[in-house]
Amino acid sequence: MAKANILIIEDDKEISRLTAMYLEAEDYLTQIIDDGLHAVNAVRQHQPDLIILDLMLPGLDGIEICKQVRTFHTGPILVLTACADDMSEVSLLKLGADDYLTKPVRPHVMVARIEALLRRTQVAQPAKNQLNLGQLHIDTSRQLVSYGEITPQLTAAEYEMLLLLASNAGCIVSRDDCCRSLRGIDYDFNDRSVDMRISGLRKKLNDDTPPYKVILTVRNKGYMLIDG
Repeated sequence: MAKANILIIEDDKEISRLTAMYLEAEDYLTQIIDDGLHAVNAVRQHQPDLIILDLMLPGLDGIEICKQVRTFHTGPILVLTACADDMSEVSLLKLGADDYLTKPVRPHVMVARIEALLRRTQVAQPAKNQLNLGQLHIDTSRQLVSYGEITPQLTAAEYEMLLLLASNAGCIVSRDDCCRSLRGIDYDFNDRSVDMRISGLRKKLNDDTPPYKVILTVRNKGYMLIDG
């Protein structure tokens, strides 16, 4: 049985061929799209567990694809860039990307990043399928979230961050714990990246103006979700 279904959006045929070959050797299913104009529909059609997205594409570039895909797809997006200066990490996070790699990509690093991203979406769920905290309701079996009348569309990273905070409601969750939740203990995920996810959550929960009512920042310690 395949580990996951991965959609590769890359116009360089040799890179996409080698990427697919390496991933299939690791028991992943792959599909390849080489034209940006067909990428968004391909995501809808294949409903991949993870997307590998090149930024430089014919027809429609990776930036626009990422924006459009994030309106309906919540799975991880791993961006490939020609150089680290193409876009800042903050810009990529704002677009909805979950991680990025600079070309030339080292296959073992790519697989490690993919495994970390998929672990985040397949993390063991709490014993109960419903997590209810005041106006916040999380259906962990379907990964659905509602807050009062709001039903926010969260990315995989935002959902996992919210689930971590909700599972520890009323308690401070350290930045280190947030980092491990996002990328795994083997990787150094910096505070700015965590802050971007928290900022995205606050905006989608209509809690992005201080004083915050849902997710509090505890200075020099971490974050805490209000219990109730």
